[in-house]
Amino acid sequence: MAGGRTGAPRPQDPGRGRLSRRTLAVLGAACVAVVALTVAAVTALGHQRGDEVASLDGRPVTRDELIFHMKRLAPTVQNELRTTYHLQAPFTWSAMTGKRTALQRLEDRAFDEIREDRTTLLLAEEQGLIDSADFADLEAGRTKENASRAQDIAAGRTVYGVSQFSPEEYYGHRLTELTTGLKTRLAKTPGDPLHVTDADVRKAFDADPDAWSANATTYRYSRLVVQVPKDASAAHVSALQRRVQAAGRLSAVSGEPDAELTTGTYDGSGSTGLNTHDQDLMSVLGELEPGGISPPVPGTGQVTFYQLDSKKTDEDKAFKEYAQRIRQSLVDKKFTAFLQRRADDASLDVDASAVAAINTKDVQQ
Repeated sequence: MAGGRTGAPRPQDPGRGRLSRRTLAVLGAACVAVVALTVAAVTALGHQRGDEVASLDGRPVTRDELIFHMKRLAPTVQNELRTTYHLQAPFTWSAMTGKRTALQRLEDRAFDEIREDRTTLLLAEEQGLIDSADFADLEAGRTKENASRAQDIAAGRTVYGVSQFSPEEYYGHRLTELTTGLKTRLAKTPGDPLHVTDADVRKAFDADPDAWSANATTYRYSRLVVQVPKDASAAHVSALQRRVQAAGRLSAVSGEPDAELTTGTYDGSGSTGLNTHDQDLMSVLGELEPGGISPPVPGTGQVTFYQLDSKKTDEDKAFKEYAQRIRQSLVDKKFTAFLQRRADDASLDVDASAVAAINTKDVQQ
């Protein structure tokens, strides 16, 4: 035919227009994996939602977390409720305490604890000290820490503290650790919420110098030691005390039979580790004004009276000695107030039906 071509049709390439069996198999396996992951994700999400008993600022509070805190607080709350509501033994969490059961009051206390602790944990998360403030992640951290300690022990390496943390031990340990880290981080530079200036420290010292000056104060004192017969009555000691107080100064009664009067000086040094004698001496002298006489201090076969003759404080030394301690006390106060404000602002939404499903057995397990 003019203008046309004839011949057998060209055979179709078997690789075109369709997928090979191998490709189909790979895609099929991938689809199965995706479906499985999807199902797992949906299931996990369902479990997570099913375990949620409340939310704190939109973050879930799980059933495990609530029960953990209820168990931790149970002994304390039980003792408080016994005293306040005069509960009879044996104690039961179903007992009525006013208009609420003991278990409901325990739940309230546990939520208060969660609110306060979660405030610290969320702040630590914001500051990059932890990756997550969720309770499940804290538990995962305990598991990891215990495994690490077990490996160190097996390898003969030194492990400080406990060999294995219980849930309560690890929780307390971690909170303490994070609190210390937050105080350091948030007090570092001017403008930080916990920053304390040198002027703040000086002002706190000047407001109550006596509270900070013991280790920079020289005390001059008199001590009267009077031997007391083994069979002496309490009235004997009382009569001796009246004679001492009536005299007004220890030297006036130094002529008492079996009495010994001495004088001494204590300069308040050794602030990092007072021995028992110095601690006892400071506890007496620190309560006296010059000229004052202490109540009788009992001993074996004797009583002792102290009179503070004079005291002199080196304020510059006292401030230098205590400045860092004052600074830390101010940081601690700021931290407590800072956390309290955040905790007060937190929004807690409780799922009443989920909480009602928790019973006495859950707390006692």
